[in-house]
Amino acid sequence: MAYVVNHLPEYPNERVLVGPKTFADAGIYKISDEMALVETLDFFTPVVNNPYDYGQIAAANAMSDVYAMGGKPLTAMNILCYPLKFLDRDILVEILRGGADKVNEAGAVVIGGHTLQDNEIKYGLSVTGVIHPGKIVTNAGARPGDMLVLTKPLGTGLIISAIKANKVCAEDIKRVTASMCQLNKTASETMLEVGVNACTDITGFGLMGHAYEMAEASKATLSFSAGRIPVFEGCERYVRMGLIPGVSKLSKKYLKDAITVDSRVEEEFLDVLFDAQTSGGLLISLPKGKVEILCTKLKERGVMVASVIGEVCERRGVSIVVTP
Repeated sequence: MAYVVNHLPEYPNERVLVGPKTFADAGIYKISDEMALVETLDFFTPVVNNPYDYGQIAAANAMSDVYAMGGKPLTAMNILCYPLKFLDRDILVEILRGGADKVNEAGAVVIGGHTLQDNEIKYGLSVTGVIHPGKIVTNAGARPGDMLVLTKPLGTGLIISAIKANKVCAEDIKRVTASMCQLNKTASETMLEVGVNACTDITGFGLMGHAYEMAEASKATLSFSAGRIPVFEGCERYVRMGLIPGVSKLSKKYLKDAITVDSRVEEEFLDVLFDAQTSGGLLISLPKGKVEILCTKLKERGVMVASVIGEVCERRGVSIVVTP
């Protein structure tokens, strides 16, 4: 996609504070000195078998980009492709009900949408949020000396693959569904309260892919301690079973020259680091002196995990370093 975006025409506009060229989590358009709009969109095929849960997950995932930039979702519009000729309409109702309930939980509202007849279900949202122009959090502000905090475990892509292959453990489905349904709202509000330098949410490019974007945008190197990174139980087993999502393999291949990995880090775990996430957590970069405050508040407020997984270093020859 970087190739495509870089070959599209540019139409400069002084009100566009964040646009497509920066590969940020969402676009931001200035309305006034006090308000800017945060715009994002995401949709995908079912990731779990329960239609209500699928709707919740798709909605949480779509709103995540707004939260990653410190914004507040206001409105959402459904995007739906559905095989009406072949599937029961009650399934459609459950998907949309799940999405609407999650949007309501976020304090936002669904105001419409668009549906297409298709051979495969696809669902998501176009989301509009608001943010103060002077309080935008991007992936470009990480500074040497910062610590890196992750707010959800990795491994959703592997477990989703196991679900589709009918090789998953029931407990794994329960754990990963709870994680994917959890909004990044509390994590976002807490990071704004504490004050951070950069943030991105971990979605389709996996931890390594989104970390690479942060490193490049910040002109720094991110160093991760593999042993401190939270991972869902069973993920390395699913790697050994060959249930690695195709996009995860592509990310690993694409970034092979941008990452240095210590030989003591097992290959199975490295595959988890590249795992394509759905509705993953936030990767937050903040000064070392604020880390304990942030992690304590996140845990007190019910955020799934608050793990210090690495640090930001002066720019080296690569974008990412992974140590044991």
